[in-house]
Amino acid sequence: MRSELDHLPERQQRELERVRTILLEEFDKAIARATQPHKRGGKVYKIVLFGSYARADWVDEPENGYQSDFDLLVVVSHEDLTDIADYWYLAEDRIARDPEIARPVNLIVHSLDQVNESLARGEYFWVDIARDGIALYELHGHALATPKPLTPADAHRMAREYFEHWLSLASQSIRTFELQRKEGQTETWRNDAAFTLHQATERLYICFLLVQTLYFPRSHNIKFLRSLAEDKEPRLVEAWPRETKQDRARFERLKRAYVEARYSASYAITEDDLAWLGERIAVLRDLVETVCRERIEALEEAARPD
Repeated sequence: MRSELDHLPERQQRELERVRTILLEEFDKAIARATQPHKRGGKVYKIVLFGSYARADWVDEPENGYQSDFDLLVVVSHEDLTDIADYWYLAEDRIARDPEIARPVNLIVHSLDQVNESLARGEYFWVDIARDGIALYELHGHALATPKPLTPADAHRMAREYFEHWLSLASQSIRTFELQRKEGQTETWRNDAAFTLHQATERLYICFLLVQTLYFPRSHNIKFLRSLAEDKEPRLVEAWPRETKQDRARFERLKRAYVEARYSASYAITEDDLAWLGERIAVLRDLVETVCRERIEALEEAARPD
């Protein structure tokens, strides 16, 4: 795996060095509080940059609302150490508040066994990381497994099954949202509608990521899911205008709905917001269906015998 960052501007290199330092420092603090030996003796084996900053096709236009995120994989010694709340929440919070880090940082954490099992199955997401990823930190003696190609027939079958399941769930959420909007004269109905729309968004991105890569992170952060999806398919950018402050604020309000629409007395969303968000979800649904069907057709063609 590569370790050079020479293709990045010096500012981004400094930011990534800062992120790496914070991750390692906060992990050391977290395991120091553990009581079980396999946790207290836990190790970070790798911190890997993947996505647009690894491939050198990032976008950096924060003034227009378009800025690629840093996508990082942390590989640890045991599955128990992957729990975000127990081991990584404080690191994420510290990174988000650090004035030296000028762009969002997305984090996925997996054990070496989990990663190598996925590589052995030939899952595209992990094969891409093994091929294109850049190691920001590596502990010697813990190599990634050699990827084994997934058979074309298995890839087509898995993608088709994921598509049918998740697009159906997303469509169900959209239909529920429409019913809730009809009752939207009260704040509680509007908040429920916002939460349901968040679920529809999450399910659409899961659908796309599974069809495209056979993997999605266990995250309810739709901004993170959006970033991963748009990194794989730029056509999905069309679903969410970012040019105006109002557009960006509405997406942020939808992102917050997963928790706040259910539990915060201060959360509020207007009928105009819901109408706009509903229109954008309809666009997202059509885009996801289109690109997923294209992907499945390509996989089907590759699976046909010569």
